[in-house]
This record gives sequence, structure tokens and C-alpha cells, in this order.
Amino acid sequence: MVSSPHEAMHRIFQQDPALFPRAVRALGVSFSNPVSASPFPTDLTENRPLERRVDTLLRLDTAKDGSFLLAVEAQGGRDLDKPASWAYYPAYLYAKYKMPAVLLVVCGDRHTAAWAAQQVSLGPPQWPTLTLRPLVLGPDTVPVIDTPEAAAKDISLAVLSSALHSRAPESDAILKALAAALKGLQADDEDTASIYIELTEQGLGKTPAADLWRHLMAVDLSIFQSQTAQALRAEGLTEGLAEALLVVLSGRGIDISDEARDRITTCDDHDTLTTWLTRAATATTTAELFMQPK
Repeated sequence: MVSSPHEAMHRIFQQDPALFPRAVRALGVSFSNPVSASPFPTDLTENRPLERRVDTLLRLDTAKDGSFLLAVEAQGGRDLDKPASWAYYPAYLYAKYKMPAVLLVVCGDRHTAAWAAQQVSLGPPQWPTLTLRPLVLGPDTVPVIDTPEAAAKDISLAVLSSALHSRAPESDAILKALAAALKGLQADDEDTASIYIELTEQGLGKTPAADLWRHLMAVDLSIFQSQTAQALRAEGLTEGLAEALLVVLSGRGIDISDEARDRITTCDDHDTLTTWLTRAATATTTAELFMQPK
């Protein structure tokens, strides 16, 4: 099953193809900014039983360096069969589209990134026919973006940073900076902000940082429009609101008694839970949540 972090690590390049030249500068590789980008079919299967499918495939057109294909693979762990598949991609793409291809591998941890970055030569040692040289982005090559100013300057890179540093000590600062930047973006482009919120949420997966992200989104309900919010509305709404309420209270350091917890988790009224969740942003005790209007 494809994981949410896996989806986010390559979908961010669909959302912002120009992220590619910016992201790989840290690798000492220079690509021109694309003047246009168009998605290509990701199915690289030939007319035979063997199926090969790249995660994301884009054609990037530049004013300076011409056009090339960008194949993005999100890799969650070592897979000894992958180098053979990766070597197949550029050869097949060149044969089919008569265009050069770049393979970009995005890894969520350092060990996988170090493994993926190794050059693999195919052919006899005295005359390798093909050498695989993927560009690899991981925690050591994507910068920590932990200020609202830096996040606002390049939100796509900040989203990628949040995914690749989701288990790092800097994760809290990254997410707080990103939340502030997205709040500013939402004022101008709510739809794009919602996409970035969803990609951030996917990229965090089931890490502890995901709880902080839900807390940040819940405190500012005006931008709590991500995949989580939509899922809450579609399925298990009250249960999700109760969980979000407990996350907010815990994140703000408010003591939750067993009685208060039971009252929250057993409540099945959407409007009541929404009222409590709104109050949780400023309340200092759980008693303030449950106050009846005068």
C-alpha cells in the first residue's frame, strides 16, 4: 500500500515543478528554472507482463537548457531491486520520447538516502555499459526551513522540508513556520493553501509531528481545511472532532480530568463539539469549555 508520506514526497513536484531546480541546488547541481511543465503518463509498462510505473513523471521546458523529463521516485527504504528499475526508466523514456531524463529520488531518512545515492554500474567491470546516477534528496540535503519568512519565500520547499525532517528536533519550528506562511497564503489563494496543507499532512504520516500539525490547524480553524478536516466531515465526524479537541487541550497544557475526557469522547453532537473546539483555542481550563451561555 502506498503511504501518505510516499505520496507527498513526489506529489509536491506535481504541485510545483519549479521546486526541482531549487531543491537540488544543495547537491551542487544546477538546472534552469522551467518556463513550463506538463504531466506525462506514469505507466512505463511495455506490452508484456512486466509492469513498471514511476511515481511522478513531468516534462520540464526551460528557456536556457531545452526540455527534459523528470522522473520522481519517493523511496521509503532500501530495496535491492530498485536500481534495476531505476536504470530502466531513463533508457525507456529516451527511447519513447527522444528526450533526456533525470531521475530524482526523495528519501525520508538518511540511511535510505545514502543507499539510493550510490552509483550503480551495469555491465562488466572493464566496460560498464550504463551507470545509474540518481539525484537524491533527503534530510541531509533539504534545508531546515524554520522561520515564517523563509517558509513564505518558498512554501513548496518548506512542505518538502517538513516531510523530510518530520522526526527531527527542528520539526516543531518547521511546522509552526509553515503554518504561519500558509495562513498568509490563504488570504490570497485559499485553494492552493489547502493543497499545501494536505500535502504537509500526508508527508508527516503517523509521526508525532502529525499531532502538532493537527493542533496548529485546529487552533486556527480558518485554515483547518485539509484532508483530515474533510475526512472528519465525511466519516467519523464527531469522533474526529473529539480527538482534535483533546489534541488542542493537551498541546496547550490544559489538565484533562477523566470526567472531562469522558464527556468529550462520548459527545455525539457536532455543533457542541465544534463550540468546544473553538473555545479550546483560548480556554485555560476544561470548565470553560463546558460553560453554558448566559
